[in-house]
Amino acid sequence: MMLYIWRHPQPLDATGLCLGRTDLAVDRRKLRRLAGRIQRFARRHRLPREIRVSPLRRAREVGRILERRGWHCRVEPGLVEADFGRWDGRPWREIELAEMDAWCADFAAHAPGGGESLTALFARVETWLAQLPAGPVLAVGHAGWIGVARLLAGGHGVPQQARDWPRPVAYNALSLIPAAPAAPAPPRPAAC
Repeated sequence: MMLYIWRHPQPLDATGLCLGRTDLAVDRRKLRRLAGRIQRFARRHRLPREIRVSPLRRAREVGRILERRGWHCRVEPGLVEADFGRWDGRPWREIELAEMDAWCADFAAHAPGGGESLTALFARVETWLAQLPAGPVLAVGHAGWIGVARLLAGGHGVPQQARDWPRPVAYNALSLIPAAPAAPAPPRPAAC
């Protein structure tokens, strides 16, 4: 299996927000541009005209545009971004420092804002990747989800500290996730 996954275009009014499952709109031109890039890429590499997308508008609408161009679009709940619970959609500056410290103290297992822990996100992404067919798969998703998929593909376990979290992929960027994900390495012990 080879997963070709693009990060969605930049949503409107997202600057400074803790953005997971908050469903923000995206400028239609940016959605069409990404759909065009995906269409050209698939044609150039003779890939199937099927796209899997997260149910959030910033990814789903790219799929809808491709669907109007003759593609098959599958909305997949397993591609949805991390759940930040009550933090989601709020400005980072409004989240209590004590809450942020609690997350950093137990980065892998703490569920920020009462949402989804990093360990749970890893399990969800791994399950989704494991059910993919043998051939190439095209998708549109989110930075956190893509970061986890890339770590899994590289054989890495759940980061135990915030500093070990990878930099997010850029908006509209393509990531290639090869074959079946490698077995995650055991987690490293947390530093004192």
